[in-house]
Amino acid sequence: MYIPHDNLMDNPAEILSFIQRYSFGTLVTNIEGIPVATHLPFHAKMKDGQLILTTHIAKANKQWQGITDQQNLVIFSEPHAYISPSNYDSRQSVPTWNYLSVHAYGKANIIDDKEAVMALLESAIEDYEPAYMAQWNELPEAFKYKMANGIVAFEIAVTTLQGKKKLSQNKTDEERKRIIESLKKSGDTNMSQLGEYMEGKK
Repeated sequence: MYIPHDNLMDNPAEILSFIQRYSFGTLVTNIEGIPVATHLPFHAKMKDGQLILTTHIAKANKQWQGITDQQNLVIFSEPHAYISPSNYDSRQSVPTWNYLSVHAYGKANIIDDKEAVMALLESAIEDYEPAYMAQWNELPEAFKYKMANGIVAFEIAVTTLQGKKKLSQNKTDEERKRIIESLKKSGDTNMSQLGEYMEGKK
């Protein structure tokens, strides 16, 4: 990913927080010379100083068959928004797009142990709908394991992280204030969250 120095995001805690907030990532691999992508929710945690991403993919999706013998790329990218040149001091300005994005690279390890797969599914419930856990716990074990047989669980030990936050760092304080206000007034959650990042509140 092209990252000018002013747009570099390299604080590990900040990157982890970003991934955990915008955890629906894109897994990109190479199959016979062709890039292939699948969109998946990831659970992110630090283990012994290394970022670990865990998720699962449908067993019918053949992409999982090659993930253990190549470098995988996972892209996390939110929020983002069009930035109008009407926010700038000079009329001789052009539109741009502000955004945050993280690229994570690493090889995958398939999780075969049934109990570990079940733990992964339960961690996803804790991430996205903790209240559902009570209902999940009441489901028959045979049903849960039957559902688990239709997926392939895996983890990626991240070896390379690239983080970028393009937030109009090259503009004046007044221009940035106008951009933030325009984002917050939009009523669009994606744009207002971008405004929060620009304010340094996230």
